[in-house]
Amino acid sequence: MRHWSLAFVALTLAACAAPQQGATAPADPIAALRPYVLSVRDLPVAPAGPALPSSDTVLTTIAFGSCQTAQQPIPILDRIVAERPQLMVYMGDNVYGDAWAGDMALPELRTQYALMAGREEFQRLRAAAPMLATWDDHDLGWNDGGGDFSGRQMAQRIFESFWRVEGRFAGRDGIWDARVFGPEGRRVQFILLDTRSGRTPLTRLPQSTPNGRYALSEDPDQRMLSDAQWQWLEAQLREPADIRFIVSSIQVLADGHAWEAWRLMPREQARLYETVRRSGAKGVVFISGDRHLAALYRQDGLIGYPAYELTTSSLNLSFRDVNEEMSSNQIGPTFAPINYGMARIDWDARALALQVVDGQGAVVREQRVAFGEIGL
Repeated sequence: MRHWSLAFVALTLAACAAPQQGATAPADPIAALRPYVLSVRDLPVAPAGPALPSSDTVLTTIAFGSCQTAQQPIPILDRIVAERPQLMVYMGDNVYGDAWAGDMALPELRTQYALMAGREEFQRLRAAAPMLATWDDHDLGWNDGGGDFSGRQMAQRIFESFWRVEGRFAGRDGIWDARVFGPEGRRVQFILLDTRSGRTPLTRLPQSTPNGRYALSEDPDQRMLSDAQWQWLEAQLREPADIRFIVSSIQVLADGHAWEAWRLMPREQARLYETVRRSGAKGVVFISGDRHLAALYRQDGLIGYPAYELTTSSLNLSFRDVNEEMSSNQIGPTFAPINYGMARIDWDARALALQVVDGQGAVVREQRVAFGEIGL
């Protein structure tokens, strides 16, 4: 498995770019990669789509999805089109372009994005719904990869090109983002975390199991988010909003497995809950993907009011018909076939419905959340 270290690549590029006597590699290895990354051209671009809702638009119907490959049909996207969502949020593994060749231009990732741009189902959804997006490991370019993945800067540039958000993350080492829609009293905030760019390596189990390959670690040096993203997150939570969807590519509350999840870094998970609690933010609901299953979760005592999470995955990569995984805070059984998520907000009834929807458009899991339950 070829995986180039940032230090090796930085030294190599620095040597090529500055061969004069006495030249040294920059203190920040990523700084040596940027000239190379910026020199790459012909990046894939998604078809043009509708503009994001205006700042005063009242949102009532939001779709969420994750885990789709461009190498096979994605008919469920037409089901999402039929929902007529006001916004579609892609939560990661939006393509599968792992960098097996070790080529810093990430040809596999660029190819997969180009294939996705050409898929007619994606084109129809793109034309029907404004979109927000963040990434996970397979659109970063390395399975379970994090901030140590040597192609991360290139992957970010490809992401920005495809989703037409060039310049959105200027000066930012990552793609975390936030948007707010709606007037006072009906304001919805989307906080899209980047759980890849600042994440340190996970702690592996001595031997992988059918339930996962990673161990919990109390190592104080391990990070899920960079310091810059933590500061940004706390500032965003202090912005005025009613419903707040914190979108994390990996699961936040689930504790029933040993795959990637916030639970693997208990210190960082506790920091997330404390950040929400300390900010005084009300109306927080977690949304996640990644797992090739869907489920609902609720846990008390974390953020000052019940914490809810909707996990929805996968759009066209279901690996089984049934998955019996169960977390201590899980609401009902998981749903393993292909699915997408819906959040329906009834402002008059002051209630939110979190739904898992199957490939035929049927609601197969649902949790209604009264505004009063989440501090509103």
